Amino acid sequence: MNFLDDLRNLDINDIGRWPFPIQAFFIALLFVIAGAGGFWTFVWQNQMPRLEKAQAEERELRSTFESKQRKAANFTAYKAQLAEIERSFGTMLRQLPGKTEIPNLLVDISQTGRGAGLQEELFQPAEEVRKDFYAEKPIKIRLSGSYHEFGRFVSDIAALPRIVTLHDIEITPKGKNPGFDELVLNVTAKTYRYLDEEELQAAADAEAAAKGPRGKKSRTTRENSKGIKPAKAKSGKKG
Repeated sequence: MNFLDDLRNLDINDIGRWPFPIQAFFIALLFVIAGAGGFWTFVWQNQMPRLEKAQAEERELRSTFESKQRKAANFTAYKAQLAEIERSFGTMLRQLPGKTEIPNLLVDISQTGRGAGLQEELFQPAEEVRKDFYAEKPIKIRLSGSYHEFGRFVSDIAALPRIVTLHDIEITPKGKNPGFDELVLNVTAKTYRYLDEEELQAAADAEAAAKGPRGKKSRTTRENSKGIKPAKAKSGKKG
């Protein structure tokens, strides 16, 4: 109790008359406060940027982990989807004829029109149009007949084992007094064939050759703009 009584009777303006235990207590308290302040200033504040950086890295790593975890969870589904796409692509590719099969396919298309009861007035294959891995073969066709025969022709074309598409369909009356059995069908049929390895390689070589001179020319232009003179060939003769 004496210590508490001494605290109550302390004179703030006369610290020198305080009892020694109380003076020692407050001196120790000041050292503790000063040490805490120094720790905050020189240690904690200096470590704050590192702490914030570590927290940011933790958030980034957590986000990356969660993203990879979601991808891993969906990997099986993606793999199955890819396999299905490859199967579908293979099925479609098998429906494309090769280069040697095109003549027979053109005969099949022509016979399909005649088999539907139509009169063939024009059957004109055009030049191939090359795409990425296949070639497109357009055929201009003009047929005359009835609506029902046209419908049968379209249905039989769709039933062919190879892919044939119809474009630019135009049906017009035939003659001055046409009926439903006197119509003309103008249509462009397109069939497709896959390019073999030699054709793909030739196309790639042609594309590379087409890009080569332009790249060399642009490189020479850049060098000239920088004032770089082309190196002169050294003479084989010695003085």
